[in-house]
Amino acid sequence: MNWTATAAIFLGLAVMLGAFGAHGLRARLDDYSIGIYERAVFYHFVHALGLLVVSVLPRITGLQSSWTTWVCALLLGGILIFCGSLYTLAITGTRWLGAITPIGGLAFIAAWFLLALAMLRTSR
Repeated sequence: MNWTATAAIFLGLAVMLGAFGAHGLRARLDDYSIGIYERAVFYHFVHALGLLVVSVLPRITGLQSSWTTWVCALLLGGILIFCGSLYTLAITGTRWLGAITPIGGLAFIAAWFLLALAMLRTSR
């Protein structure tokens, strides 16, 4: 998979979803739901930027592509599950989706710790 292109697509989507929230949802959602939506956009942006950075690490650090694939896959999964569940929760009010949000959070955590491990092994 081309992780750099994937990151660029997800960064573009973050801008679009952020603008949609600011202009299309502001009048339709209560403050609590807007807060959830904004949190989803923030984490979406941060982790899509992380995806972009991780995607170029093999070219500048010698990180093996197998490590990159795992880290990027976890970041992508985190965006889809964590942010996706928050977007859906904010828009629909479907509360049970909050139960799967932590799975996405665990994917984010796993990605960053796996990257740390990979970089420690690469620097040896």
